[in-house]
Amino acid sequence: MPSITYVEVNGTEHTVEVPVGTSLMQGAVDHAVPGIEGDCGGMCACGTCHVYVPESFAALTGTPEELESAMLEFAFDVDARSRLSCQILVSEEMDGLRVLMPARQY
Repeated sequence: MPSITYVEVNGTEHTVEVPVGTSLMQGAVDHAVPGIEGDCGGMCACGTCHVYVPESFAALTGTPEELESAMLEFAFDVDARSRLSCQILVSEEMDGLRVLMPARQY
């Protein structure tokens, strides 16, 4: 099972195992990782699971589709690394992925 590390803005790290095919958001919610709220339950309708994906993993996580890009417009402190973690399904190749969280989700 891939190991994913969620890094809070203060540097606190939460490393958890997330089953293949599970979204990064669901993996965080299942392990009570603070900072990933997922208010809409992973339906790409709220933007409360915003994360920053390092460039070294961008090819594995893909690029935002139109709906995700639209939702990111409402997220806090969006940049080129921004993704909604509900839209990224974990694969074996993502083992060791570290995602950074913004200072807040709104």
